[in-house]
Amino acid sequence: MAEIEIKTAPADFRFPTTNQTRHCFTRYVEFHRCVAAKGDESGDCDKFAKYYRSLCPGEWIEKWNEQRENGTFPGPL
Repeated sequence: MAEIEIKTAPADFRFPTTNQTRHCFTRYVEFHRCVAAKGDESGDCDKFAKYYRSLCPGEWIEKWNEQRENGTFPGPL
């Protein structure tokens, strides 16, 4: 049976506290900025996707995706 390796986003000095809300939001924004700059097919953005998916609750991601589709996302994309 193959071993499963579980990883999360690496430590980031910009977010030193245990509350990772801002870290989650920043990684989400970084991913979408990367995709906008390099395109969906670029593998360069995959790490950011892994980071925000490991840090952010699914409900937040769904809400932010809806907001992006509606043009109401509050972040700097």
